[in-house]
Amino acid sequence: MLGQVGDKWIGRLQQHVAKDLRTNGWSQTEIAEVLGSTQSTISRQMQKPPIRLNASADEATIDGWGNELSQALSTLGPGCHVLRQRLIVEFQLNGNNTLRFDKTLTGLDLDAGQEQRALLRRLEWAAGRLDARRIEQSIPAVGLNIASCNAGATSIDDVAAFPGRITMVGGVLRHHETPSFGASKHLAKLLIDIHNTEPSKTSVLNIRPPTQHNSVDTAAVRKACEQLGYSFALAPKAKIEPGTSRFDVLLDEGDFGWEPTMYIVAHNPLELIDRTHQLTAILKDA
Repeated sequence: MLGQVGDKWIGRLQQHVAKDLRTNGWSQTEIAEVLGSTQSTISRQMQKPPIRLNASADEATIDGWGNELSQALSTLGPGCHVLRQRLIVEFQLNGNNTLRFDKTLTGLDLDAGQEQRALLRRLEWAAGRLDARRIEQSIPAVGLNIASCNAGATSIDDVAAFPGRITMVGGVLRHHETPSFGASKHLAKLLIDIHNTEPSKTSVLNIRPPTQHNSVDTAAVRKACEQLGYSFALAPKAKIEPGTSRFDVLLDEGDFGWEPTMYIVAHNPLELIDRTHQLTAILKDA
């Protein structure tokens, strides 16, 4: 879908516009500014042949769009600035289903309250994307939780999670309350420790690790992480070991009276769900 095609057509569009504007006398710096890129990126794009798309008709559509855009920009001149962008994307799926998104990007920063509300919405979306069938065997007996924070979080009160956790009821994953800040001290503390060391990581989820002969199968987790290219480290009693600088998967092997737990870490809640599905799928087949 968009992840496979969108990156290519955006790249081809930028190549087309950049070459047209350069022909019309624009500098690479001026082109980079109007396209929201960098001079070095524009230079590389102009030296490469046009990015190939899967269909020649799609290439013609993008090139035509690029021609219209470059002509308009040439008329306005290098001093023009993009104030906002409106994106309309439509997916037609099987079963006569259509998804349409019509969004405007304004370039404005959210205030603190808006950022918090946006984070809570992302947590709701993420929970809705969890596939019970794919992760059923990895759901802890006490339930799982998703915790996330905005960049710059410093305390557990800056971390949002689901009160009461997410549990399986009648084959369906359910959370009985909406996410809120300060709802999970255990996950929140771990996430703050992670975020302080690797600031780009802002989300964590706990699942039950695989076992073999009544003990945690650490080798299986390590192997699955190697297959996916994820970093792996031990975190006894949810404590990060010294020297750990990258966080994708942390494993607490448990102890007497302490339940073993696997923590999956990501840059945002939606990526976290994708990583969870990928990892549990490999562990299920192991």
